[in-house]
Amino acid sequence: MRLLILDRDGVINEDSPDYIKSVDEFVFLPGSVQAMADLSRAGYTLVVATNQSGLGRGLFDLDDLEAMHEKLNAAVNEAGGEIAGIFYCPHTPDDDCDCRKPKPGLLDAIADELGMPVKGAWIIGDSLRDLEAGIARGCKPILVRTGKGAASEKKLAGPALAQTPVFDDLAAATAFLVSNP
Repeated sequence: MRLLILDRDGVINEDSPDYIKSVDEFVFLPGSVQAMADLSRAGYTLVVATNQSGLGRGLFDLDDLEAMHEKLNAAVNEAGGEIAGIFYCPHTPDDDCDCRKPKPGLLDAIADELGMPVKGAWIIGDSLRDLEAGIARGCKPILVRTGKGAASEKKLAGPALAQTPVFDDLAAATAFLVSNP
C-alpha cells in the first residue's frame, strides 16, 4: 500500500475564513468523496492531516470535530473507500507546537501510528504550509486550486515547490495518481 496524505479544509470540503465549526458546515467539495474512494481502491492508504485551531480558539469542541470526521469517514466508506486515519493539530499559531503545519509533527504522528514511512508519499494540499510540512519529511507535494490553492499557486517558488504538480481539484489529482502509479 502506498501512503497518501490529504489536507482537509479546501481539499476535501469547503473552507471558510470563519472556520468549519459544525457537521452542518462541513460540506464536501464536488467529486472529493468519489476521488478518495477511487484512491483507496487504487491501493493508496489515505490519511488526513489537518490544522484545526478552531479547537484551541474555542470555536467548536472535540465532539463537533469528531462528528465532522464521522461524516467524512461514512461518506468515503459508502463510496467504497477507506480512510486509515485523521490526524489533527488543535493548537493556535501562538502555541508554537510541533504539529501545526508547516511544521511536520502531524506527519511524524502518521508514520508512528501507521508504522509507514512518510518519505516518498504524496501529500495533497491547498496551501503552501501543507506542502512545506510534507517536503520537510520527503513527501511529494501536489497542490489543488480549490480552497486557498489558486492563491497559493502564485507563491510556488524555490527548488522544492517550483516543480509541484497543480490540479484544479482532488478529482483531477486523483486521475493523475491513478493513471501514473
